[in-house]
Amino acid sequence: MRTDVLYTAFITLKNKNMPDQTYLERKKKLITYFKKFKQLPSYDELAELFNLKSKGSLHRYMEKFIEEGIIKKDRVGKLLATESLYGLRVLGTVQAGFPTTAEENLNTTTMSLDQWLIRNPEATYLLTVSGDSMVDAGIMEGDMVIVDRSRLPKTGDIIIAEVDHEWTIKYYIKRGEKIFLRPANKNYPDIHPRSELKIAGTVASVVRKY
Repeated sequence: MRTDVLYTAFITLKNKNMPDQTYLERKKKLITYFKKFKQLPSYDELAELFNLKSKGSLHRYMEKFIEEGIIKKDRVGKLLATESLYGLRVLGTVQAGFPTTAEENLNTTTMSLDQWLIRNPEATYLLTVSGDSMVDAGIMEGDMVIVDRSRLPKTGDIIIAEVDHEWTIKYYIKRGEKIFLRPANKNYPDIHPRSELKIAGTVASVVRKY
């Protein structure tokens, strides 16, 4: 095979398998836009963002983004972000015991914290914790708890409840037909509802920002 043919074949293969600099720059613009506005730009906004006048060129970029997995289309063709666009890379694990030689596992797995922590978004809300009655459960004042209204509590679950017209976060304890609430701090007594107990959800996760 002639040298010039081999070179042309090499360049074609390289361009097919490796994104060019323009593509990488435009992908970065898309990611920056999403992080700033928490939504994808419209097609018109994308054309302006990428400085493109050709709809065909814009379409090719969209197909490449879809192929790469950073966006997808729903059933009606609307563009949606994927975890690869808004998620965080999972680099591996860290040992919590004695120190060992660690090596970062540079994989491409990404994870959305929303998807990992929240099973039922429509029935989930956040609350900021006030007080120290649950410190022995690892829930400190100022923490945020993710509460799922759709989960039925069982003994030992941490719940948000209105007890005799006062809101609290406590362990849910059921013994026979009797239900009471237990703190995770020995300085606080158990709470036995006198007239009313309304359960507003089960705590699914705790979020703490350092």
